[in-house]
Amino acid sequence: MKELVEYLAKALVENPDQVVVTQREEEDTIVIELRVAPEDMGKVIGKQGRIAKSIRALVKAAALQSEKKKIVVDIVS
Repeated sequence: MKELVEYLAKALVENPDQVVVTQREEEDTIVIELRVAPEDMGKVIGKQGRIAKSIRALVKAAALQSEKKKIVVDIVS
């Protein structure tokens, strides 16, 4: 899932070299953190959070087939 988030984010931003995706596992949850350059934050979030919601929906749909844990995508500054 980490690779999917990284691919999507790099396609959206102007500074793909500053995209950093980390993944950590908790008890029953996998948390994926996405960091981008400050000037690219709006492109990843989108108007009213539409792009961020779409990224989360894609990751959850992909995770249904392979993971038994809940997946959370956090966009951090």
